[in-house]
Amino acid sequence: MNRPAPRVVYSAAMTFPLRSLTASMFLSLALLLTGCGSADIGEECDTAGSVDECVDGAICTNDTANTCRAVCVEQADCPVDYSCNGVSGSSTKSCQPDAI
Repeated sequence: MNRPAPRVVYSAAMTFPLRSLTASMFLSLALLLTGCGSADIGEECDTAGSVDECVDGAICTNDTANTCRAVCVEQADCPVDYSCNGVSGSSTKSCQPDAI
């Protein structure tokens, strides 16, 4: 027995709230994906050893000032003029600029 597919009826009154809801969902998703307040590598942060204040793959270091630096495991992970050194307050290493 074949039943007809249900019909969905939209009215002009439904269009605005649906668009608002969709826009709100996209805005919320965008804020969630950007890390909402996470500092990029090279930007200031507050607490040395914190990974929560920096973007993924970075940690707050206190090499010269509290700055987000890329996490590393060995020297080869860092660019030229940076060294893979330990970060105070953690067991993690980061790429820290060499002394000038």
